Amino acid sequence: MIRTLLVTAVLYGAPANAADRILSIGGSVTEIVFALGAEDRLVARDTTSSFPDGAEALPDVGYMRALSPEGVLSVAPTLILAEEGAGPPETIEVLESASIPIVFVSDDPSAEGIAAKVTTIGDALGLVDKAAALNAKIKASLDAATARARVAAGDQPKRVLFILSTQGGRILASGTNTAANAIIGLAGGINAVDAFEGYKPLTDEAVVAAAPDVILMMDRGGDHGAATDELIAMPAIATTPAASTRSVVRMDGLFLLGFGPRTANAVSDLSRALYGG
Repeated sequence: MIRTLLVTAVLYGAPANAADRILSIGGSVTEIVFALGAEDRLVARDTTSSFPDGAEALPDVGYMRALSPEGVLSVAPTLILAEEGAGPPETIEVLESASIPIVFVSDDPSAEGIAAKVTTIGDALGLVDKAAALNAKIKASLDAATARARVAAGDQPKRVLFILSTQGGRILASGTNTAANAIIGLAGGINAVDAFEGYKPLTDEAVVAAAPDVILMMDRGGDHGAATDELIAMPAIATTPAASTRSVVRMDGLFLLGFGPRTANAVSDLSRALYGG
């Protein structure tokens, strides 16, 4: 859902398509701005905007869900493009009261959601034709990637457990209605946990019952070999099929879960990790 419509930007006195000092909040939002060739209009980005390389050269105003009004205002944006969920609400209220145009972009993790993001950002930047062309390119590549993934999975799709964290020895995993659930499905897998929505802690019994063939995690850096040893030694995981085959897949979080221009590549990489080829 787009909370602040483009007409609001006009009322604020800065037509969105004329904005030349753009603050991008959300990794996939920033990727789309670059993909549309409008990166020269960016003056800052948030911490989640780590791709492409040029993004990290921009000033960082902080984590998208913990923005401060002072940090945002310090870069003097004339337009803010923000993924839904950016905040906190108090900061958004301050920015809106400062008459800064804000366009919120849907964070729906689906092919349709990616298209909606690109269209919204293209409209906001006055790049409607470029957005249409980018959407066509993304759709073609994503359709091809998902078709290959379905063939690779065949009639024996892998059960995949996405673990967000194991802090304190507790497994925080993805249920349904998440970006992790969506990318697993596109790559030809089955989410091993479907009893709840969102991310929740799992009991040891729930992990055993989930019986994942593969454990999927975000690549947070560090010694991956040692981390895998520690992970599969956890009592709840040690008895799973994934532990017996040491099937642990780690991928960059923004690449895997961002649902931006690179999603087709993420689907292909995850499918290969699950099924080979």
